[in-house]
Amino acid sequence: MNEILKAMKERRSVRAFKSELPPRELLDAVVEAGVYAASGHGAQSPIVLAVTNQELMAKLRKDNCKIGGWGPDFDPFYGAPAALIVLADKSAPTHVYDGALVMGNMMLAAHSLGLATCWIHRAKEEFETPDYKALLKSLGVEGDYEGIGHCAIGYAAKAPGAPAPRKANRVYRID
Repeated sequence: MNEILKAMKERRSVRAFKSELPPRELLDAVVEAGVYAASGHGAQSPIVLAVTNQELMAKLRKDNCKIGGWGPDFDPFYGAPAALIVLADKSAPTHVYDGALVMGNMMLAAHSLGLATCWIHRAKEEFETPDYKALLKSLGVEGDYEGIGHCAIGYAAKAPGAPAPRKANRVYRID
């Protein structure tokens, strides 16, 4: 079977990660796959923040919990040692779709490299706050960006389960 199609069928979201940080080369390869995602009008509006700094990961966990309404003992990143945060320039009319494609590319690339991922929401709410706007400014990011999602990434603590059976009546042919 074609390797891309195989990855699409095998990839699963992981909700238990080992603490071991993947090598930078693997993370860079995943990010590169993300920035090669298709984008409306070829605008390439999304950017990726590759976060391996554990202080920032702790802040992301805390802030994500607050937004999600969970207590301080919950880890919305499931122990992932890193996150690839996708943001997209709001001036692009397709920015949300473009960012979603970046996330999909990265999750498939990570799987193909033996890494596990899980899409974590609430990046939109985080990057509407002054703290995260200041983070972008400190990185030299100019413009008005919307958080699309966090790609929690690392090594799976346990093997993901089998895929759920596909629901019937999801494809309609018009010949």
